[in-house]
Amino acid sequence: MDVVGDLLDRDRRSRETALVTPDGRERTYRDLITNAYKAANVLRYLGAREGSTVAVEPTPGFHTTLAFLGAAGLGAPVRFDPALGLERGDRVVLVDVAYEAGAEPAPGTKLAVFGGPPDRPETTHWEQELWSENPATPPSDVDPGDPVVRVADSEVTHRDLLAAASAVVDRYGINSDTRVVLRGDFSDPRTLAGSVVAPLSVGGTVVLADRNSDRENGGASSDPTVVVDGDTELPK
Repeated sequence: MDVVGDLLDRDRRSRETALVTPDGRERTYRDLITNAYKAANVLRYLGAREGSTVAVEPTPGFHTTLAFLGAAGLGAPVRFDPALGLERGDRVVLVDVAYEAGAEPAPGTKLAVFGGPPDRPETTHWEQELWSENPATPPSDVDPGDPVVRVADSEVTHRDLLAAASAVVDRYGINSDTRVVLRGDFSDPRTLAGSVVAPLSVGGTVVLADRNSDRENGGASSDPTVVVDGDTELPK
């Protein structure tokens, strides 16, 4: 794989479990990839393009995962800091609907919310657009050296995020039978590389653990479970 969008290759769609959300729901690779295409097309409709930044709520969940994968497929780097995204005028800002009232997007920034319909007519209802969107692969031209994640005033490229993920795969022996539990949130690129990109790159399962419960294996399963702590190294 050369870029994060390669995780969404059509040939990788299958009935195997790709993602377990905090409420215990399982999503297959077919579900995840198809909906990531839809997410990319929603973001593109909102104005995201190669190089433009998409700010996303950092709490792990189905919609925030889709937004990351969809933006990566477009070549639009993601900033998991909506407040900073609003301050800097990022092209799209995606947050839980509970935060809509306190969000004041600048001209040129499109606000989208998930978790329910928005109060403001100018705010995009993410789920509504997602479910009605075309599942076709969006056009993009992404280079491995392009940024995929922005953190404050630094950035992580597709090449570096995939290299970090590959190192985690080797260190923990992750394969298609492994369920990797994510601790923390998406704001740390090391967590993103080790707990999301790493298992998806080899056909494994990402488990977004409910931090308010003791469940960490995403339900009953005989598959090996790995918890990747935040010791993933990103190339310098």
